[in-house]
Amino acid sequence: MSAPPEGDHAGKRMILRRDHIAGGAFIVAAGLVLAMSGDLPFGTLASPGAGMMPKLLLILLIGFGAILVLRAGDSPPLATIEWNDIRHAATVIGLSAAATGVYTTIGFVLSMSLLTFVLLYFVERRMLWRAAAVSIGVTVGSYFLFNTLLKSPLPPMPFWF
Repeated sequence: MSAPPEGDHAGKRMILRRDHIAGGAFIVAAGLVLAMSGDLPFGTLASPGAGMMPKLLLILLIGFGAILVLRAGDSPPLATIEWNDIRHAATVIGLSAAATGVYTTIGFVLSMSLLTFVLLYFVERRMLWRAAAVSIGVTVGSYFLFNTLLKSPLPPMPFWF
């Protein structure tokens, strides 16, 4: 056996960096959604279908994920991540998953108001009246924008709108 060749890369291992993981996650997630989104018609440029914008956005997400992976040498190594805020991140992810689970059952307004209120009041420790005002205001504003102005139907509450 001969010794490895001398040079800049001799004996060096690739250091896994934060942007390698983030870019890879974007590529995999967008690729999976793109593979499952074949039901929506793409249409043509003159007459775009319902699937054109989501598919274009997914392709852009894959492209930007690839750029992140290629430029990952500029980011800090993965081993330097401090995990002291993992409980906060897990709480936000868990609450968002729970809101997603009940979204179609209890409706957009109630599920998003509750999610926003719980995140602001219990997780972020904001004042009660501000958390309530923001959660109601943002949710009702979003409902008005999407359901009324953009005519994009959102799941209604079982007992109101």
